[in-house]
Amino acid sequence: MKFRAIFSAAALALGLGSGAQAQFLTAAEVKPILEMTQGNWVGVRVWEGNDLLYFTHLVTFRCGLEEVFFGINGEVPSVPLPLEPCYEGTAAPAAMDPVKYPPYMTFPVGSIHAVTLMMMYDDGDIQEVTFERAQIQIP
Repeated sequence: MKFRAIFSAAALALGLGSGAQAQFLTAAEVKPILEMTQGNWVGVRVWEGNDLLYFTHLVTFRCGLEEVFFGINGEVPSVPLPLEPCYEGTAAPAAMDPVKYPPYMTFPVGSIHAVTLMMMYDDGDIQEVTFERAQIQIP
């Protein structure tokens, strides 16, 4: 329900009427959604003795993103996040292959205290945000 409201708000922000649908393939289409859902960009979870750093939300809206880099614990965001290509011209341009492109990375348990993201949209805009572990901890 929450995401339906966000998508509706994004469609209105994009000037789409009830008959038009955004494909969420460009910065103009994904930026309003990502700005409204910033707290969901990444998550960290302890699983089987490891910290799993999830990027699921970002990779879902990767169409419209040119590049994403991250840094851990105050490091400059210089590690590239491998982004699956968008499948433009198909019925599901944001389809994902979680085996080829897992939406998470594994780190030693308790090692992630903060995550800094730097994203470049396909329109050249750059956004950088730092999240403390408590903000992104998944129970």
